[in-house]
Order: sequence, then structure tokens, then C-alpha cells
Amino acid sequence: MQRVNQDMNAANRVAELLRLEAKAIAQTADRLQTNQVGQALKLLVECQGKVVLAGVGKSGIVAQKIAATLTSIGTVAICLHPCDALHGGLGVVMANDVAILLSNSGETEEILGMLPHLQYRQVPIVAIVGNLNSTLARKADVVLDASVDREACPLNLAPTTSTTVALTIGDALAMTVTQIKGLTPADFALNHPAGRLGKRLTLRVATIMHDITNCATLTPNDSWLEIVSGISKGGLGAALVVDAMGHLLGIITDGDLRRTIEHTDLSNIKALTASAIMTQAPITIAADTLAYDALQLMENRPSQISVLPVVDPENYCMGLLRIHDVVRSGL
Repeated sequence: MQRVNQDMNAANRVAELLRLEAKAIAQTADRLQTNQVGQALKLLVECQGKVVLAGVGKSGIVAQKIAATLTSIGTVAICLHPCDALHGGLGVVMANDVAILLSNSGETEEILGMLPHLQYRQVPIVAIVGNLNSTLARKADVVLDASVDREACPLNLAPTTSTTVALTIGDALAMTVTQIKGLTPADFALNHPAGRLGKRLTLRVATIMHDITNCATLTPNDSWLEIVSGISKGGLGAALVVDAMGHLLGIITDGDLRRTIEHTDLSNIKALTASAIMTQAPITIAADTLAYDALQLMENRPSQISVLPVVDPENYCMGLLRIHDVVRSGL
């Protein structure tokens, strides 16, 4: 029983700390000065170079994340460690860049050491700082108040709430820049080609379909034995019925073949032809269609489709897409 009580107390403590950090974020939203936020956004949106972020320790890790987020939305950003900056790294900083410096105290020695060199290059400085009376706050061009009442750390020492607030300020700036620039899902996909999200926005049917040269094709007059042989050799669970010019007439799946044989008198099976078995004018897809849209077309219907013929605007048959291929692609 004591162990259970201890676990419950620990769980309650976790929830309490989450509420503490959430409250700090809410307070930050009220505390930020509109004119300072506006200036920061103007600098980021109009930046002709790159955004250079810097911080030390936990603030440095937050700086890395903000830089990664900005870059992912098309705003080129790098994270420059202050120590590296003072030993040659400043060579990457140009006059058309914007610097975002993170420091809870505003007195981080390495950060302050960068200031005269950034100012010499006439690089505007945005400070995400927890102390508005600090050296960094006084010397920055734009100051964003990231102060907190206390850290989530029981000792009020380890950077926790303060780094959370700094991170959310960076996220909020980045997402607002996205809106101002009018970033579209297609734009976003250009920087996210891998993973499920990127594939949903970029992967096309043409990439994963089976080319017509690797598909079983039949003529309307082919016999049921030729149909069985074609589907078996093709290995795709379906055969495409085309005319002499290669235009799609229909499709025959394993299921079509089984159902037809089940409802046909044995004495008439030999007379069956592809034209009698095929599904005429089947649902088709274009090669340049997003694979994710093809998946929706196959699934979002009363009776799901497992294969889709791929055709061009003239109904010329280009190949076959299976739902298995779409799923295997990682969508």
C-alpha cells in the first residue's frame, strides 16, 4: 500500500510540474511586448541571409532545435556554439544575417563575448533572455522576455521551465514566420521528403506502380485458361485487358475470376473470354497522382479496391498499382 501511495504521489508531482511549465508559457504569452515581437518577426521574414542561433548548455540545445525548425520551414538557420564562434566560427556570419541569442541570465560569458563581433558585422541581435536588466538585454536590438518565476527543478536550479519557455518562443516565432510567408504543404514537403509525412506530400503513383511491361495483359478474346495463366505469371493478382492500341478496356482480378467460375456451368467454362469476365471501365488513376490520394481512393469507399489500373489522359494503359505497394512504401 505504501508503494502504491508513493507511486500516486510521484504521478501527482509529474502532473504538478507540467502545470507549472504550462502556466509559465501562458504568462510568457501575456508578458511579451507586441512591438518587440513584431520587430523580431520583421527581421526573420525579411532576412536575406541566414538566422544564426547561439546558446550555451541547455540554452544551446534549445538553440539547435529552433534552428532545425526554422530550416525545416525554408528559413535557413544554423546553430553556432559561442566557443567555436570566438575561435574562427564567426567566419560564417555575414552582414545580412540575423542572430538569435539565448541566455536565461543574460550574462553568459561566451554569449557576451560574441556581441561586439556581431555588432561589428552589423548583424541585428534578437535576445531570448530571462533577465531584462542583463547585459545581453541592454545590448540586443530586440528583447523577448523569457523570464520565469521558478524552475520546475525542486532545487530551482536546473534549467527546466526557463528552457521550455525559450523553446516555445522559438517555435511560436517560426510558425508565425511560416504563416506570414504563406508556406504551403507542397513547400513544406520539399524539405521533408522522408518519413510518412514527406511521402504523403511527395510520393507519386509513378514511383511505386508496376510498369505495363511487367503486368499481365490480355485481349478481349483470350480464354479463361489464358487468363489464369496470365494472372499467375504476372504475380500481381490481376490482369489488364487492352485493345490492339494498348488502351484500357477492363481489368480481371483473382476475385473476378473466382466469382465468374463459381457462377458458370462447368460445360460453359471453356467458352469464357476476357471480355465476359472483366470489370469494364474500372476506376483508374493517373501516374502523377500522389500515392496517398490513390490510397484514399482505394480505401474510402463501401467496397475497397485492391488494384488500380494506371492510365494516361488518352486512356492508354501505363501499368498497375496495388494497395500492397502503397502500404509497403511507408504511407
